[in-house]
This record gives sequence, C-alpha cells and structure tokens, in this order.
Amino acid sequence: MSASGSTADTNRTGRDETEEERADRKWAELIQEVRVAQTGVQILFGFLLTVVFTPRYEDLTDTNKTIYLVTVVLGAAATGALIGPVSLHRLVSGHRVKPHAVVWASRLTFVGLLLLLATMTSALLLILRVATHDGYVPWLVAGVVAWYLLCWFLIPMVVRQRNSLK
Repeated sequence: MSASGSTADTNRTGRDETEEERADRKWAELIQEVRVAQTGVQILFGFLLTVVFTPRYEDLTDTNKTIYLVTVVLGAAATGALIGPVSLHRLVSGHRVKPHAVVWASRLTFVGLLLLLATMTSALLLILRVATHDGYVPWLVAGVVAWYLLCWFLIPMVVRQRNSLK
C-alpha cells in the first residue's frame, strides 16, 4: 500500500509511489526529454536566423523566401513551446501543483515536438529547393517526414499499445 493509503498508485503505475513522488519522477523524465529537443531546435533556429543576413538570401525566389519566413516562425514557436516547461516549473514551483504542472509541461512538449517536426520539414524543403530544382524534392521531403513520424510517433504508439494490453 502506498503512503496515500491506497493500492491504486501501485496498480496503475507498477510502482509504490505517492502522487507527489510520481509527479517528481515524471517531471525529471520530462525535463531530460525536453533538453534533447531544446538543443536541436535552438541550434536549428540559430542557424535559420543567420540566413537572412547572407548575400545569397536576396537571390532566393519569392516562394523560397516565403518558405524561409514560415520556417523561422515555426522554429520560434517550437523554441517557445519547448522552453515553456522550464518557465512553467519556475513560476509554479512551491505552489503544490506539480502533478498539474507535469500535465501541462507534457502538453507543451508534445506541441513543441509537432512544431519541431514542421520546422524540420520546412527547413528541409527550403534547403533542397535551393540545392536542386528537381521534381523529386517533395518526394524526398515526404520520405523524411514519414521517417520522423515513424520514429517520433508511430513506434512509441505501437509500443504503448502493445504494452498496455498486458
């Protein structure tokens, strides 16, 4: 039996932990995950910010400039969503709302991953359009997006579903 006086904590999670202990564990796991995504999006966003200041930017077609602007905005939004859990934790820390904070931080992280997917897709489209003008670019981008979807979402969902049936 858990400290809260019920066996529900153990039955749901397979662990003997209170709601607060579970929130602490989930928070630590989430922050580790966010660190990986944050680093990637911040490097990509930093690189994107420099493109507009290069001489080659003026040579881009209007379509490519639009793709660039969309990519920068998506990168900024992804950065905001992935840094959001840190700010959330800082602002609610000590107010006894960690279980709720974990839920909201998890949601922000998921949105951040979706925005990172969109940013990576848009950046790849722009780079390949500038590097080559061949008609296979959309197909190549679609293939990479399919790979991201498989790695980031489909495999985890299959693992979750298969293990939840046990």
